Amino acid sequence: AQDAGDYTCDSGDQQTTASLQVKVLPVLFNKELRNVEAEEGGTAVLHCEISRPDTPVEWRKGGVVIQPSDKYELKLKGSVAELIIHGVEPEDC
Repeated sequence: AQDAGDYTCDSGDQQTTASLQVKVLPVLFNKELRNVEAEEGGTAVLHCEISRPDTPVEWRKGGVVIQPSDKYELKLKGSVAELIIHGVEPEDC
């Protein structure tokens, strides 16, 4: 919304001013998450596609925000957000 504000057209003799308001559109999911199966000790990849490229997303497990670590890798490539879980264990379900 950095383009919002007052704009003026100035002819030198006269001025006219108008205000621009920008409605921020919500980020929508073009492709939602799908269930994934992985073998114990393997890698699982969850991904979804969002409507506004490069918009940061937050990943959660059981309501707790997932932070990047050796186990959890978070990627955002254009409009695709990925969560890669390394060394999958039964308690990760």
